[in-house]
Amino acid sequence: MDTDFTTLFGQLFQTGMFGHINIVNFLISTVMVWVMVHFLYYGRSKRRDFYFTFLLIGIVIYFLVYFMIFVLEDLKGKTGIGIGIGLFGIFSIMRYRTDAMPVREMTYLFSIICMAVINALGTEISFIEMMVPNVIIVGAVALCEAFLLRSKQATKLIQYDRVELIKPECREQLLADLETRTGLTIDHLEVGAIDYLRDTAIIKIYYKDLTANGELNHTIKPKRADWEKV
Repeated sequence: MDTDFTTLFGQLFQTGMFGHINIVNFLISTVMVWVMVHFLYYGRSKRRDFYFTFLLIGIVIYFLVYFMIFVLEDLKGKTGIGIGIGLFGIFSIMRYRTDAMPVREMTYLFSIICMAVINALGTEISFIEMMVPNVIIVGAVALCEAFLLRSKQATKLIQYDRVELIKPECREQLLADLETRTGLTIDHLEVGAIDYLRDTAIIKIYYKDLTANGELNHTIKPKRADWEKV
């Protein structure tokens, strides 16, 4: 047993392989996922729950794909359909959650899964060829974060009780009253459903907020799980 481990570690230092496992590819995949999550996602969102999820999914998906493709290489003819179904199942896990995942987090999850699959399948290509798609994916995410989300406009749905101010001619008074109550600088607003039995109306306001993540903004009665994230 000691000889086997000695041989494996010797192979690791010489070729970057630990038996059939390509440690170099795994480290590259993990580091690139960490860079994306830590510097691009967590830097803006500060969500430790998704930080945890993204890192572990990147690691698990890498090994899952690697073992399905290369460890079962001798049975390739018999398992080709099974591997295809397995890869389809990997992308299906994005619906494993019970609570709705925000679009931004869903995009990160999809990108991380794709990176892990690409790196797991890239054992037969050169280091540069494998790094190119990783750098392109991380760079594209960084550019989108820097330019598309720089001036973020957040929204809130408000259940409003002064229905006499929802008339078009009272728009300035309505805007001033909402700014006084919420303490927000509102760009514009939209009046939705009106309930004259309860003297209430639903108003959607638009305001600038770089820290809002949109999870509570669209819910009049948040679930307990939503409040736990605040």
